[in-house]
Amino acid sequence: MIIKNIRLQDYRNYEFLDLTLDPGTNVFYGDNAQGKTNILEAVFVGATTRSHRGTRDREIIRFEKEEAHIRIEAEKKEVPLRIDMHLKKGRSKGVAINGLPIRKVSELFGIINVIFFSPEDLSIIKNSPAERRHFMDMELCQLDPIYTYNLVSYNKIVTQRNKLLKDLDEKPELLDTLPVWDEQMVRYGSEIIARRRSFMEELSQIVENVHGNLTGGREHLSVSYHPNVQEDHFAQELSRSRARDLGARVSLAGPHRDDCDFIIDGIDARHFGSQGQQRTAALSLKLAEIELVKKRTKDNPILLLDDVLSELDSHRQTHLLSSISDIQTLVTCTGLDEFIQNSLTINRKFYVSNGTISVVD
Repeated sequence: MIIKNIRLQDYRNYEFLDLTLDPGTNVFYGDNAQGKTNILEAVFVGATTRSHRGTRDREIIRFEKEEAHIRIEAEKKEVPLRIDMHLKKGRSKGVAINGLPIRKVSELFGIINVIFFSPEDLSIIKNSPAERRHFMDMELCQLDPIYTYNLVSYNKIVTQRNKLLKDLDEKPELLDTLPVWDEQMVRYGSEIIARRRSFMEELSQIVENVHGNLTGGREHLSVSYHPNVQEDHFAQELSRSRARDLGARVSLAGPHRDDCDFIIDGIDARHFGSQGQQRTAALSLKLAEIELVKKRTKDNPILLLDDVLSELDSHRQTHLLSSISDIQTLVTCTGLDEFIQNSLTINRKFYVSNGTISVVD
């Protein structure tokens, strides 16, 4: 998979942009707050329908404009591919694949596989469980359309069930409908738990090898899925937690409360690992993610590196960039020193200044 061209109109600080990319390493450099990350974000939105920042569509659209456009021209296994996305304030986005509109934006998942790596990801080990669930969900949604369907359905049901729990004070008769929502939660939630477990088991095997290579065999990292409830006992747990749910007015059991464990040589990296260990574990996780996508899709993902190199020492920089030499990569940084010092290859350089991009020879 490679992206050949990206075109933006009224996206963030870009009034219009038409950018041709190299199949190798593309570096966007310049001062902060000039629009470098916006390019990577646009690629991620075009591939997944959502911003890695969690930003709403209306916040992406250029100031004082009502809509924005993203067009990505790509090549997947030598087959041309075009994605057009129309973002509108106050309305649902429109998406077309090769000129044909799609009915649900979730159908876009997996067409272009992208992996986003930012400084925030270096803290994924010690951040909240919600971020680790987000990590699992984003990758699984790109790899597994059935998972996407189950996750969307489950999230809607949890939202409705929580609303019902809050409405019981004024409408106690709604309590009789709670078993209907419980049944639906179990139906979709059990599938989510099973698929997350399978995904994390497969990822863990890859992570162990990657982390061993990164640390020279000095440390052993294991990754395990920690479900809030086992799928075989989900229905019973919902029944047992009903009194707590009614008191808290929120659903307290289910995969929306899952987590992951990262253990380095028997020690919980989240609570007791050093900052260096946590960063190495997060880097291993991202590199393993790349390998898993290759294995599952028989193709390379697109890698988006947002100012990550400045957060890594020279050893980790070299290991990261040497590991992705065969992958199309978009990198943002303030300068080119990291590449020059490590004699790393840059296939195309772009200088970014105040929403304009210049190709540098």
